[in-house]
Amino acid sequence: MSDSIAQAGAQPKTEPEQQQSKDGDGGGSRKVIYAAIIANLGIAAAKFVVAAITGSAAMLAEGIHSAVDTGNELLLLIGEKVSARPPDKRHPFGYGKAMYFWALIVAMSVFALGGGLSIHHGIVALRQPEPLEDPLWNYIVLLVSAGFEGYSWNVSRKELNKVRKPGASLWQTVRASKDAAVFSVFIEDSAALAGLVIAGAGIFLGHLLDNPYIDPAASILIGLLLVGAAFTLARETGALLVGETVGVETTQQLRRIFEDDPAVLSVGKLLSMQLGPDEALLTASVTFKRGMRIDEVEGAIARLERTVAQAYPSIQRIYFESGALRSAMSEPPAADAR
Repeated sequence: MSDSIAQAGAQPKTEPEQQQSKDGDGGGSRKVIYAAIIANLGIAAAKFVVAAITGSAAMLAEGIHSAVDTGNELLLLIGEKVSARPPDKRHPFGYGKAMYFWALIVAMSVFALGGGLSIHHGIVALRQPEPLEDPLWNYIVLLVSAGFEGYSWNVSRKELNKVRKPGASLWQTVRASKDAAVFSVFIEDSAALAGLVIAGAGIFLGHLLDNPYIDPAASILIGLLLVGAAFTLARETGALLVGETVGVETTQQLRRIFEDDPAVLSVGKLLSMQLGPDEALLTASVTFKRGMRIDEVEGAIARLERTVAQAYPSIQRIYFESGALRSAMSEPPAADAR
């Protein structure tokens, strides 16, 4: 099928669906991950200490949540390192999809370790609720945790804003994002902030109503929240892992680029697949004008490659179907004699 491969250089871009949220060396994604690791390490330690002192099931669930998030960020760093490997004989298109694999592992971790353990501990605590203790330390840790989690969440939000389409919500930007490291941290931190609210409400209401069952119930709610976050992560990363396109709007603009070229007669299917956070493949079924010389066809292909590279630097490989060349270099049919 392939008659030409475009190796596009990095260029600035403006259209959000290009999803170039990462810096040239992946620095944007790593910055988000490091911020999350620093925040979650300190938060997890504080939550476990206070949970041991106060006996709060919701606080223990939050500690488990933060510990799991710390491990998840380490998994994302592994994905970053593996995905940066250059292409080789066994992986001629590179290792970009390794990032999506490890992000899927993170989703499974959030589901099993975060959600599962929180729900299990909440159910156990409901059966044998512990006496309520002074909630002061719980509130202090929750406030400190909210500060750290808010910082980490804001770092990931800023990275998403770099590719945010005017008028689009953060959730729509997450759905369109191809950078699994950034949107994984954002979803985790969003769930963490919501979990802190649930934990705080459970502790407050438990003491206000002198009811030891409310706190364990909050632990179960936090677990269910994490299960929902895990399914969201799995859906987003799974779609990228099996081969998501560069986006409907991007494909439409690519079609206009091909149609506007003077050497192109018609444009058929444009098939794309995301190979990594900042790399995509494009297969173009186009028909060049008939009767073109081979050097004219080569010039047209090179011109199209440059135009696509300037507009969409993530598309580093373009394959033209061989039928396009055969039709271009064939002689036009002779006019019917009258």
